[in-house]
Amino acid sequence: MSFIPAFEDMPSFLDDINTLDKLKTILDPDILEQAFEYAGVATVRRRRLPLEAVMWSVIGMSLFRNETVWDIANRLDISLPGKNKLVAPSALVQGRQRLGFEAVQQTFQLLANKAFSTQAFEHWCGLNLLAVDGVSFRTQDNEENRAEFGSDSNQFGEVSYPQIRMCSLMEVSSHLLLDSSFDARRVGEMTLAQRLLPSVPDDSLTLFDRGYYSLGLLHEWQNQGSNTHWMLPARKDLQYQIQSKLSENDHIVTLSTSPQARNKFEGLPGKLTARLTTYQVGGKRYRVLSSLIDPIRFPYDELTEVYTQRWEIELGFREMKQGLHQSKHILRSKKPDMVRQELWGLLLAYNLIRIVMIDALKDNESITPIQLSFSQSMRQVVAFLMFTPIHSPSQLPNHYEELLTTLRLFVLPQKAPDRAYPRVVRRKPTKYPHKRKMPISS
Repeated sequence: MSFIPAFEDMPSFLDDINTLDKLKTILDPDILEQAFEYAGVATVRRRRLPLEAVMWSVIGMSLFRNETVWDIANRLDISLPGKNKLVAPSALVQGRQRLGFEAVQQTFQLLANKAFSTQAFEHWCGLNLLAVDGVSFRTQDNEENRAEFGSDSNQFGEVSYPQIRMCSLMEVSSHLLLDSSFDARRVGEMTLAQRLLPSVPDDSLTLFDRGYYSLGLLHEWQNQGSNTHWMLPARKDLQYQIQSKLSENDHIVTLSTSPQARNKFEGLPGKLTARLTTYQVGGKRYRVLSSLIDPIRFPYDELTEVYTQRWEIELGFREMKQGLHQSKHILRSKKPDMVRQELWGLLLAYNLIRIVMIDALKDNESITPIQLSFSQSMRQVVAFLMFTPIHSPSQLPNHYEELLTTLRLFVLPQKAPDRAYPRVVRRKPTKYPHKRKMPISS
């Protein structure tokens, strides 16, 4: 999805525009209008702080992590012209409450759907590569957040900050988020992953972590659309029957479902057919289970390499937490609904930056968007939003092209093929102090 047509569609007879109009060229006003109508917050009243401005304040909470919401609104100059240029802090609080979180959620989903449907992504054996994984965010420690989200606990009670658990669906060749679902700490990732089913596109392969092994979930995922496949590491205690041998390390197997799973997932059959593939890397043996049972369309050599791309979603989470949030561990909002709004704003800000990075490489087939530095690209996008001259609307496409040209300079070096230091099991701490050895006196 290119932003340039949005610039070119702007009326050329305008002699002056404000910053809010410039921001509208980045985020399609039609998407905002649909989101406001869906959430039931649309209004014809002309406010000093319109909903569009409040939306950008929420997005700015992630783009300007170290600044207050009041400073963000005033720096972006996103209020309507009036006698007083500054926006009162109370007006922003009321504006965020008026906006709610459903409008931000709908904006994120509409933008993600439009971006995925209008861009050409890399394919593997004719399939889009996706990944699903979970991540947690800390919230402000107060009674409302503890009651709403919960936290880790032991025999002494709750022992950590309230946490909100999120599960996301990501396109791995661009790190574009297609959808996310989050809920209280007590809600498992399996449940959250099941909520992502309506967003699974046709002709796709989704890579799961080992912990997502649930025949009910995998069956629903495979039957969600046309050619919606899945893959995950096989458990060590996997029970199966060999249906046919494709090669020594490649089998078509039958998996038996439990009565409990059949009661939980309607339409789950008693047996499922899957493919069990075994391979070695660096002398270590791996097994992956998948729904790719056609050996002609999905050759063995291809299957042994594709699962390594699941780690791209971990890098995407790092970009959000360390890049956008600058390693700030706690979300700034204090009310549960505002926590949800802030988190949807984080996902929306992340996707906006990712879309610009995709746009920068739309005509370059030798470099993928994930080869660009996210942190450097983020800084340039923020600088574009803040400092691009707005006195001449006809020059905005040229400024945007300059932004894309600058982003192409941020190509990362090639990843190291092997770890310099292998992974090791961390020593479990002991509650007893270490006793020093005393020298033996003669």
